[in-house]
Amino acid sequence: MADAPQAIDAERAKSKNMGALRQLWPFLAPYRRLMLLAASALTLTAIVSLILPLAVRRVVDNFDVTAGQILDRYFAIALAVAALLAVGTALRYYLVTRLGERVVADIRTAVFDRMIGMSPAFFENIMTGEVLSRITTDTTLILSVIGSSVSIALRNALIFAGGLVLMMFTSFKLTGLVLLLVPAVIVPIVVLGRRLRKLSRENQDWIAQSSGNASEALLSVQTVQAFTHEDLSRRKFWEVTEKSYRAARTRIGVRAWMTAIVIFLIFAGIVGVLWIGAHDVRGGVMSVGELVQFVIYSVMVAGAVGALTEVWGELQRAAGATERLVELLNAKDAVADPVTPTPVPDATRGQIVFDDVTFHYPGRPTVAALDHVSLIVEPGETVALVGPSGAGKTTIIQLLQRFYDPNDGAIRLDGVDLRDMDRGAFRHQLALVPQDPVIFGDTARENIRFGRPDATDAEVESAARAAAAHDFLTALPEGYESYVGERGVMLSGGQKQRIAIARAILRDAPVLLLDEATSALDAESERLVQAAVDELASTRTTLIVAHRLATVKKADRILVFEGGRIVATGTHDSLVAEDGLYARLARLQFTAGLAAE
Repeated sequence: MADAPQAIDAERAKSKNMGALRQLWPFLAPYRRLMLLAASALTLTAIVSLILPLAVRRVVDNFDVTAGQILDRYFAIALAVAALLAVGTALRYYLVTRLGERVVADIRTAVFDRMIGMSPAFFENIMTGEVLSRITTDTTLILSVIGSSVSIALRNALIFAGGLVLMMFTSFKLTGLVLLLVPAVIVPIVVLGRRLRKLSRENQDWIAQSSGNASEALLSVQTVQAFTHEDLSRRKFWEVTEKSYRAARTRIGVRAWMTAIVIFLIFAGIVGVLWIGAHDVRGGVMSVGELVQFVIYSVMVAGAVGALTEVWGELQRAAGATERLVELLNAKDAVADPVTPTPVPDATRGQIVFDDVTFHYPGRPTVAALDHVSLIVEPGETVALVGPSGAGKTTIIQLLQRFYDPNDGAIRLDGVDLRDMDRGAFRHQLALVPQDPVIFGDTARENIRFGRPDATDAEVESAARAAAAHDFLTALPEGYESYVGERGVMLSGGQKQRIAIARAILRDAPVLLLDEATSALDAESERLVQAAVDELASTRTTLIVAHRLATVKKADRILVFEGGRIVATGTHDSLVAEDGLYARLARLQFTAGLAAE
């Protein structure tokens, strides 16, 4: 958490430019037809808008014509042009907004697809809340740009160019005077635009950090409240949110100044030019209708420039948002599947080999979590991993699932290096019961079915019975269909553990990984679950991280870890006889079990 502001400051220092919006093209390209239709509607409305002043000129110059039919015809034409403008504008809005929604949905899906496959190493360097902020807040900015701002920008660019040309046809002299204003308008846009781009990026970074802070606190709300940390959490969130607000306030102020300066320069110049035009009318150089036409085109061109100034700020923000999303899409993962993966053996036997494996967690590069560890677990063998906290036991489980890759050595499943196989393919051969089970905000039935999505209701209930979960599940208000709350807040620790065990039983994989699987169970539940685990492990290769005597004693082998190394191997009885680390752990942690013998 302490390094987060520094990381964000480093991000802000990077050069950002509008070219980042080009990276949206891969998402726009599949919808070329929709883009073409939207562009056609947009062009139609711009052309119709430019025709309207011509009709007005005709009406003004023919106002004193006695033939009322001619005057009526000009008014009818003007009304038809207005109707066409209304239809074109509605069509443009529909097509462009639909395009924006479609593209943003695709971007959100692409970012989520990328993030859900990233290894845990990636999330050591970025907060989950920040990722969620990018998927929601940043994509909302892009939606605003594609669904509105770009459309407005293109339409006003056409009106600006077309209006300028028609102004020249109306009065070349007056148009020349107007063009003298262009450099005075462009300078503040360029200078203040650079400042806006930097401020937009800073604003989005603080919003992302604010989301990350809130996500972390709310996901740990029970711990926050248990340690009466609410006020400190509120203050930390307030501080980050205030920084976001101050960055936004500065950005808004700069944009407001830019808008004020540009609009004043434009309209001041136009007033001066029209003053000259009024003298030309009095001198008979141009007609009243031509002057009115020029005035309308001048206002349209000025309005177009003002609109483009407004849109420029939105495009600046969208450019920063696009860069942040593309960073996620292009993020390099320390763990990656091979281009041509080796197939997982057809009949997975479950042999596990760690061959001289050394591993450092990315966040602790100087401390070896595993130090030259070699072990072989034969098919069908049950091996228990014991040792003090931080000795490397859970690291074995994580590396076997290839959440990380070893720095040295190799890990093989049935003779094939994990790095040579597709992660999704070989993970189908593994069933995990973690120490801190993850329960999703869904029904109890669907939480168990998470182990095998195609399982029938009968198979789900059979797995629950095997995990000693059936009785408490049927006692819930709606039985298996009961909603268990986000992260299983409506369940006790033991109940969550039994659902996790039922999930692993349902998966029916050849390799079973138990990481303190019975740690949260009471004595009766542990006895029931242990019987199920014993039956499950009897036909599978099983790795057990455990402290409970009942679990460890029944293992075929026990590996004792200390400081990332295997310091002893043997059965329970042989290791106790050696009177080493295992014997000391047994005396400390297994006293109750030994007394019960």
